[in-house]
Formats: sequence, C-alpha cells, structure tokens
Amino acid sequence: MKQKTFFFLALMLLGLRAVAVTEHEIDSKFIASPAKVSVALPSGYDGKNLSERYPVVYLLNGYGGNHQSWPGIIDLDSLATVNRVIIVCPDGRDSWYWDSPANPQMKMESYITKELVGWVDSTYNTRANPQGRAITGLSMGGHGGLWIGLRHPELFANAGSTSGGVDIRPFPKRWKIAKWLGPKESNPRRWNESTVATLIERVTPGKCNIIFDCGTEDFFYKVNCALDRAMTRRGIQHTYLTSPGGHSPAYWRKSIQPQLRFFKSKFYPAK
Repeated sequence: MKQKTFFFLALMLLGLRAVAVTEHEIDSKFIASPAKVSVALPSGYDGKNLSERYPVVYLLNGYGGNHQSWPGIIDLDSLATVNRVIIVCPDGRDSWYWDSPANPQMKMESYITKELVGWVDSTYNTRANPQGRAITGLSMGGHGGLWIGLRHPELFANAGSTSGGVDIRPFPKRWKIAKWLGPKESNPRRWNESTVATLIERVTPGKCNIIFDCGTEDFFYKVNCALDRAMTRRGIQHTYLTSPGGHSPAYWRKSIQPQLRFFKSKFYPAK
C-alpha cells in the first residue's frame, strides 16, 4: 500500500477549490490494482489514541468521476470534523458498484465489502461494526450507496444516496451500464435484478437506516420519487428529501450535508 498527500484544483460550478486529502493505493484481487482511495480525517484525530474511535462514512463518486471527485466538490476535512467521522472515497471506476456478471475483472462490490472496509478498520481508529459505518454517494454512487448498504447489513447499518440512479432500467444505452450487465434486450432479468428499485422488494425492513434525496430538476427525480413510494408501500422506514436543484456539484455540495447530519445522529445519539 502506498500513501501520499495530494493537492489538486477542481473547477466546479461555483469556482475553483483547492483541496488537500490523503490518498492511498490498495492492492486488490477483485479489481485491477492498485485501487486508489482518498481519506479525510476529523481535526484532532490521533492514530495513537486507541481509546477514541470514529465512525466511517464511505462516500462514492458518480459516473466519470473517481476518488478525487468528492474532495473537489466540498471540503471533506471540514465535513469530517463537523460530523466527527472519517470519510473514505474509493475510485468507483464507472462500475455502478456491482460485481459485474459480464466482466469478471470488475468486482467493485466485493472490493469494497471484502477488502476496503477491512483495510480502513486496520489502518484507522474506527468503530468496526455496522452501527459505526455509513455508505452513500452521488448519481452512480447513490445507486452504489443503497445497493451495497442494503445488501450488506452485516457491514452497514446506515445507507444513503444523493441524486442517485436508483432505477437503471429507463436508461439502457447510458453510462456504460450495458458494459457491466450486457445489453438490456438480451439480459432483461439481469437488468431487473441489478437495480435498487427492485432490490427493496428483497430486503428485510428495519435492517438499515436510510436517507436519500434528489433535486426537483434532476433527470433522476422521477425514479427517486418512485423509490420513495415503493419503500413506503413496503413499510421500509426511510427519509426522503427533495429541493430545487439539478444534477450538479452545486446541488451535491448542499445535499450531502443533511445526509452527514443524519448519519451523525445515528453514530452519536442524544442521551
């Protein structure tokens, strides 16, 4: 594993943002190595103080992004400090966070659940239990946050999504989805079973604290509203937020903050 501190400039809708986080390279047997990941620590974190352990939020990037995407959208160090969490950003590699049935070289779900979580817990002072972890992300990463979180309650007691592609079926020609699942017309069952919209029919209510949101001008707005209705019908307790906004960094810069506050309320419940 290699570690370095990187500085980079990201041009976003509201101007340039200079960001410093810690970057790591992790060997993996599930995806092509090295797997890169960015980590933000709360102010005052002391790796030698083993009596103080922090919850971890896994923050997933969207299609076309990587482990540097979230640090370019918002100051992760400040976000980690305010919410008293460690924030981990893996490189999603346009994978939609599946173990691809069409490409055995892409097993992103297994990488995160079988390698990354263990590496984080062995490297940092973490609360190494489901109640001490949350997973969420934007767009493709929003799909990944709910997909992985709901499928792995043994690891994650908290899951979310912002502007998530929570139903892939209306978009058969977009965002490399067919690369990982095969064409929809020849793999309809696979497509139907590989989306959060139908996953919720197979999960046990109450296993996970769920929060998700979408801007009212977002092209994913309708599928998120449909997911909200389906969860309500199934009796799956959740928080769904909407507000004006499109599929943009300006929206995500705002939307991720109530999600972190929601997770903090679960990590640090009022006494």
